[in-house]
Amino acid sequence: MRRVMLGALLIVLGATPALAATLDRIKETETLRVGYRADAVPFSYRNDVGEAAGYSVELCRAVAGEIRRELGLSRLKLDYVPVTTEDRFEAVQQGRIDILCGATTVTLSRRQMVDFSLFTFADGAGVLLRADGPERFEDLAGQKVGVRAATTTEEALRNTMARSSMNLDVVTIEDHQDGLDKLLAGEIAAYFADRAILLFLVAQSEMPDKLRLADNYLTYESYALALPRGDDDFRFAVDRALSHVYRSGAIEEVFARSFTTKAKPSEILRALYVINGLPE
Repeated sequence: MRRVMLGALLIVLGATPALAATLDRIKETETLRVGYRADAVPFSYRNDVGEAAGYSVELCRAVAGEIRRELGLSRLKLDYVPVTTEDRFEAVQQGRIDILCGATTVTLSRRQMVDFSLFTFADGAGVLLRADGPERFEDLAGQKVGVRAATTTEEALRNTMARSSMNLDVVTIEDHQDGLDKLLAGEIAAYFADRAILLFLVAQSEMPDKLRLADNYLTYESYALALPRGDDDFRFAVDRALSHVYRSGAIEEVFARSFTTKAKPSEILRALYVINGLPE
């Protein structure tokens, strides 16, 4: 029995250094594996030339630059790995990616699977409607609505339905552009997603006058970069990098490149940058 317990202890102790070796592996391979979503505009997506782009991806590039300098590397290759809403956390857990750069809401249940960096964005779930359609959330009763599967928005929508005893025909959508297309075609009466994503979809639409973003917030949520659980050294390096980006004002350039030129950080988002711009 003692041998079994000792063996198990050695396995656990042997696993600890491997778990906490992300920075060592990055330094050895001169490579950071960046997980990104291909369809979470404007936070994480594949652009017209097939490259990873978006606000969260830009932040990860800034983080990579800080880590490269901290490790004393002359170069640091970024290996972009596409992930989905379904497998993104598994990709972190299984070591396929070092950092998840998407539209990722921090929740307690997710913190059981992965660690998170300092907050990177503040947003909430909202609803996009046709200009000639229902005016309020309550007017959607009995109608078909769309939402991405396996997201906190889907969970918030179903919780709202349960609390209000409101019956909606919920259709899970493949990606945000598909949701917008179905809404404009009249196949669904509303599309639910994070408000920043909905605002971007309206701004990029060829028919913005046919769309209306409701005032309703289903949730208030904070985003962060997901990281391997238990690797404190790597998480600290990422947090230090983010703090520098916020404190130096470089975040303003990241925001401007990622959103439309007319968009400005909200007061809540500006406060988030100030609070997380931690001093050395």
